[in-house]
Amino acid sequence: MIYTLTLNPSIDYVVEVEPFQIGQLNRIQKETKFPGGKGINVSRVLHELRVESTALGFIGGFTGRYIEDYLNSENIKSDFIRVKGDTRINVKLKTDQETEINGQGPQIENENIEQLKTKIKSLKKGDQLILSGSIPAALPTTIYKELVKICVELDASFVVDAEGNLLRNVLAYRPFLIKPNHHELADLFQTTIDTPEEAIKYGKQLLEMGAQNVIVSMAEKGAIFINKEKVLHATVPSGDVKSSVGAGDSLVAGFLAQFSKTGNVEEAFQYGVASGSATAFSFGLCTKEKIEALLPQVKVSKRGDSG
Repeated sequence: MIYTLTLNPSIDYVVEVEPFQIGQLNRIQKETKFPGGKGINVSRVLHELRVESTALGFIGGFTGRYIEDYLNSENIKSDFIRVKGDTRINVKLKTDQETEINGQGPQIENENIEQLKTKIKSLKKGDQLILSGSIPAALPTTIYKELVKICVELDASFVVDAEGNLLRNVLAYRPFLIKPNHHELADLFQTTIDTPEEAIKYGKQLLEMGAQNVIVSMAEKGAIFINKEKVLHATVPSGDVKSSVGAGDSLVAGFLAQFSKTGNVEEAFQYGVASGSATAFSFGLCTKEKIEALLPQVKVSKRGDSG
């Protein structure tokens, strides 16, 4: 079973206003709302690709109930921990310049953290935990490290989609997959990365630090996959980018979904890149049909071994 973890989920309220005038009454032309959070995005895309998962995290209040009900309506399993206060609402304003206003999220007590650890301790050998996104201020910065240590003890694999020290601190525990973009990878090593060759160089260092598989997304320059057996480069399809929100989560979900079915990293990498692109070209998350329509445009080539 795959478990996704979203420590600070949200309701994303997306509104389109043209034109937007500060200090004036603005009327919305189009609006939509849906559950937000990187782990929740992964669960939703996995479900679209017919792979079962269980969404974990903290929810509270009427906004938390909305998230739970929304996932239930899509037949996505969840096992959230209820906390005091309301799950946050993030407002995404689409106008001449896209603007985001993100809520803070509820307070999380020590007993809630212990409840989460108890749930993680129920994982079995062969299960997989996906840890996505930043850690809210209400939680200790060591929470990811504490959770992956539990996974190691249980012989359950884990995936980390985070940046900075959150990623650095878990590498020694040998994550199955990490997915920094080239900016995040550059920040990790305090450098700049502009070419696939530079991404490969620093991606290999992540292998030496403990990662089993690394995907580096590089926007229009494609993506790089690295493990101890091979280095791959994937092109990205051409299309009109409508929103980057959820694209990285879709890449992770697409890769894991296809790998769980075939065990082939090249096919999984191609499917992951197509999934991320399908989301970027959509208002909302990708669909299976959009992914498969883009697959022929994703060309995967070998870039030599990873030695």
